[in-house]
Amino acid sequence: MSTTRYRVILSILGLLLGLLVVGAVILAPSGDAPNLPDAIERISPADGAFVQRQTALEIDLLAGYSLILEIDGIRIPPEDIDYTEQTGKYVFRPGADKVMTDWAPGFHVVEISFDRIVGLPDPGSLRWSFRTQ
Repeated sequence: MSTTRYRVILSILGLLLGLLVVGAVILAPSGDAPNLPDAIERISPADGAFVQRQTALEIDLLAGYSLILEIDGIRIPPEDIDYTEQTGKYVFRPGADKVMTDWAPGFHVVEISFDRIVGLPDPGSLRWSFRTQ
């Protein structure tokens, strides 16, 4: 192979690598923390996320708050939600013995209402969506 051919190949590979880096920077998530109410420490899956159908819905509230959960307009009974009182973590997994048996493929809208159960009231709500495959 001639020197010119090597230069052309290396130039093309360098250009492709540069385009890959620029594309990754432009298309990558911003890394900014979601704008959540003060009572909510974390939600999973995040707003706009694309997740597997086996995913559990997790809401991590400050300790001392209660939660009402609706998914796609269906109110989830408290007995279908796993709750850890010490940490304020609520986890919902669809199952055969629950109001939702599985995550259907597509978009799901989650709406929560919460309020402090100890001390002064501090009501709030949050709505977000995610997609399952």
